[in-house]
Order: sequence, then C-alpha cells, then structure tokens
Amino acid sequence: MFVSHWMTRKVFTVSPDDSISDAVSLMKEKGIKHIPVLKDEKLKGIISDRDIKEFTPSKATTLDIFELHYLLAKTKVKEIMRTKVTTTTPDTPVEEAAMVMHDQNVGCLPVLENGRLVGIISDRDIYRVLVDITGVRHGGHTIYLTIEDRPGSVKEVADIIRKYDFGLQSVLTSYEGVEEGYRDVVIRTKGAGDFKKLKAELEGTFTKVRIKKG
Repeated sequence: MFVSHWMTRKVFTVSPDDSISDAVSLMKEKGIKHIPVLKDEKLKGIISDRDIKEFTPSKATTLDIFELHYLLAKTKVKEIMRTKVTTTTPDTPVEEAAMVMHDQNVGCLPVLENGRLVGIISDRDIYRVLVDITGVRHGGHTIYLTIEDRPGSVKEVADIIRKYDFGLQSVLTSYEGVEEGYRDVVIRTKGAGDFKKLKAELEGTFTKVRIKKG
C-alpha cells in the first residue's frame, strides 16, 4: 500500500503573508491541525495548532483577550511557520511514511509530486491504515502467537485455522521484544467455523498462544 491510497487529496493551505488568525479560523472550520504554507504553488513551510499554541502562551500572560486577538491578526504565518518540512511522495509505501512520522515526531507529511503539493498524510490517516489492515471493523477471532521464524511456520498456523472452516482476514507479524529465532504473529479470522476445536488445537500445538473470541 502506498501513500497515494491513504493521503488526503483536498489540502487546505495558507500563504506566508496570511495572518495567524486566518490559519486558526481555517483549522477550526475544517477540523484540521496542520496547514501547508504555499507561495506561487511552492511549499514554503507548514503551520500546526502546536506552533500556534507555542506562540500564544508567552503573549497571553501579558495581554488581555482583545490584545491577543489583535496580535494574532497582525502576526503573519511566515513569522511562526516551520520552514524545514519533511515531505513524502505518492509512491512511498505508507509504512515508511508512518515510520518517518514516528521517528521525527511529526503529525503529518505533505505529499509532493514533481515539486507540486498533491496531498497530505496525517496521523489520522495512519490510524485509518491500521484499522483497515487489521480488519477490526469486520469482527472475527484474533489469534496471538509466538512462533519459530522459519519458512512455513505461518502456513502451519494458517492450515490449522482453515482446517476448522475459518478464513484469514489479516496476518501481522513483529520481531520487537521477541527472542531471536522467533516472531510474534497476530491473525484475525473470518467466517463461522468450529471455534472450540480451533482453540483446542492451537493451544495444544503452541506454547505461547492467546485467542480473543470475536
């Protein structure tokens, strides 16, 4: 899956010379937290609700509400926007975009194609990815196992699941915090099979298994 499949294509933007008040109003109206800053259709920076919050507290201690509104109205976006912006491309794997966002502690990545802004992918989009690839909305039983990291080990689990008339809705794997030579696997089933027999065989075959009935 690629960024192009999950990014938000309709991107709301501001210019460097717009006021912070304009940016705040746009965020509230559209329910967004990040706004790319464009000038002549080129990405010049990005402004977020966090940037605005970091700008206003020091001012708010000495200004009343009317003075604060005046300050936000006269202060331009370019004065507080971040000009060092990490971006991505439509054909970047979405998991790589998620890793960059996590490692750099950013809430979104503008998506550029040939230097032109074509979308934006945010933490909310990444949540949608997680919900979709796990199939959690569609129910099913969830099987958590630690298995040997060798060819065919996942198939052995899948064969047991299919043996009792279940299908595979999603298969996820991780090596984090697992002993070398093993890996964690999470499988969500689909269909109506014999749950009791499936549970009994899995627990009798594997030492580290947890099953959550859907």
